[in-house]
Amino acid sequence: MTFVSIRDLKVAFDGVPVLHGIDFDIDRGEAIGLVGESGCGKSVTWLAALGLLPGKARIQGSVRLEGQELVGASRSSLERVRGARIAMIFQDPSSSLNPVQRVGRQIGESLRLHRGLRGSAARSETLRLMDMVGIPAAKSRIDLYPHEFSGGQCQRIMIAMALAGQPDLLIADEPTTALDATIQAQILELLSELRRQTGMALVFISHDLGAVSAVCDRAAVMYAGRIVEANDIHSLFATPSHPYTQGLFRAIPDLDAGTSRLRPIEGTVPDPRALPPGCAFAPRCGAVSPICANYSPELKEQRSGGHVACFHPVHAARGVAPAFQGVPA
Repeated sequence: MTFVSIRDLKVAFDGVPVLHGIDFDIDRGEAIGLVGESGCGKSVTWLAALGLLPGKARIQGSVRLEGQELVGASRSSLERVRGARIAMIFQDPSSSLNPVQRVGRQIGESLRLHRGLRGSAARSETLRLMDMVGIPAAKSRIDLYPHEFSGGQCQRIMIAMALAGQPDLLIADEPTTALDATIQAQILELLSELRRQTGMALVFISHDLGAVSAVCDRAAVMYAGRIVEANDIHSLFATPSHPYTQGLFRAIPDLDAGTSRLRPIEGTVPDPRALPPGCAFAPRCGAVSPICANYSPELKEQRSGGHVACFHPVHAARGVAPAFQGVPA
């Protein structure tokens, strides 16, 4: 049985749709990346799945955890899932950690909630988790406050809190955005090692295609509340098919390109309240045709592998064919 199955997940705020039918599966132990510009719906997808959106949000569709439906589930049912089965860490640990509580107490609270540990048992397990995530001299630092740790160490503490419930799935939402390059690499290596040690599945949400390639088996590219391309990491990086995916790759600095200018994707992600008719990417796409302006493409499996939502997918090796030069179907 598929571990997590998401089908036709839709979200609207005050009647404005922001997710337009998300479909994908996660198997036990695998790592999936979600990439795309800000506002594409990456975080909203998982906040909706866990029932963490505000009351004004209207959620439709299905999110099943080994057959258990989470959309519309009772608060008590969701509380048994959050942290214990599915845990989530966020990009800014300084806003997620309580500044007036010692870090050992905050990790211990997760242990009490999810595993019923208290007293010396909780303290011993807290030290073990801090050691697991690479906090040096944990025994002498367990009673320090968050401000006494670096940004990278605070992120490690957040990971320790997420692991306290021994989750089957860890959702890492932009966990390296606020960190410098060296610390980012350490956190990515830590997530990969923890996945190997625990067997948990991982959803890695990021703008950084390089980071996604380092930790994930598969990736899904999101744009304007839809998945526009999904494939295994090797194929997605070698032969991206959607014009938007190719645009993301074209915008990555090339260390071997000398002083050549970057090639950004023109325009911005559309406002959910004013989506264009047809394909949402059409106003920014150089391969646009009349069908794109009037119809929204479905995510379909390609003969070459993977899934693409485009009327004119480009099946060529990255760097060989110019971006956005599709051939009309």
